[in-house]
Amino acid sequence: MDPLSDVLALLKPRSYVSAGLDAGGAWAIDFPPPDGIKFNAVISGACWLSVDGVPEAVRLEENDCFLLTRRRAFRLASDPALEAIPSDAIYSIARDGIATCNGGGDFFLIGSRFSFSGGNSDILLGILPPIVHVERDSDHAAVLRWCLDRMTRELRDQQPGGFLMAEHFAHVMLMQVLRLHIASPNARGVGWLFALTDRRIGAAIGALHADPARKWTLQSLAERASMSRSSFALHFKEKVGLAPMDYLTRWRMLLAGDRLTNSAEAIAGVALSLGYESESAFSTAFKRVMGCSPRQYGRAQPPGAMRDRLGAQ
Repeated sequence: MDPLSDVLALLKPRSYVSAGLDAGGAWAIDFPPPDGIKFNAVISGACWLSVDGVPEAVRLEENDCFLLTRRRAFRLASDPALEAIPSDAIYSIARDGIATCNGGGDFFLIGSRFSFSGGNSDILLGILPPIVHVERDSDHAAVLRWCLDRMTRELRDQQPGGFLMAEHFAHVMLMQVLRLHIASPNARGVGWLFALTDRRIGAAIGALHADPARKWTLQSLAERASMSRSSFALHFKEKVGLAPMDYLTRWRMLLAGDRLTNSAEAIAGVALSLGYESESAFSTAFKRVMGCSPRQYGRAQPPGAMRDRLGAQ
């Protein structure tokens, strides 16, 4: 797999359908922090999106999509100056999966939310802004809306295999949003995700992910990037926020953490499979990166232990 697929596989994203919103006239609705990350598509009409901690509201037009990557309260409104009602006032009595405000008819939105059953979500969300806005002019926006519509139908119709179908649609949507964001000229960030758009650094990251147990050296990675060793080391640090060998160690520990949590594999076996000749050397590296020993981690993952493990800024 490629690095982005590797990370998403590690995070194990799951999707859940959310009720749509049909609003009319002048309206404003306050929403609590979402449980997971929120994805919505504006089917008709327009509104303003305001998120706690973000200075300016975002104008959403018909056929726009957006992703909310933080657990922060937010507001949707026809006019951000209006007094808002709590979302529970209309969503608690939603019928057929649609919440109605002021009789509806002027604005319609459908949405979903994602959670990461594999944990460690900060290795992805920590390098994204609170709002990822996909404007309607993008060809990819049509793909996102189609996937969201299909996912919503699968989850609501409860057909055989519907849950798995919805999961696949969710993966496609999340991947499309991430592709669009890192390709956007307005996206300027440091971290492994943004580094994938750099042909040379992306080649080196891909090589590390393809064979994390290999005895990589700075020279061998520089050769993969077709760069001198010094230029590669400098360029990698600028793009990723970590030195190449530090990135390799952290990726190995993420893989190890997942296996220690989700399998009965012995620590010695995990260490050997990731390129460590002794359990002691592996345990030392693991504790330095993860903040606890492999044995402790296998019993219970410490809250926040994974923050910024892959150079998130």
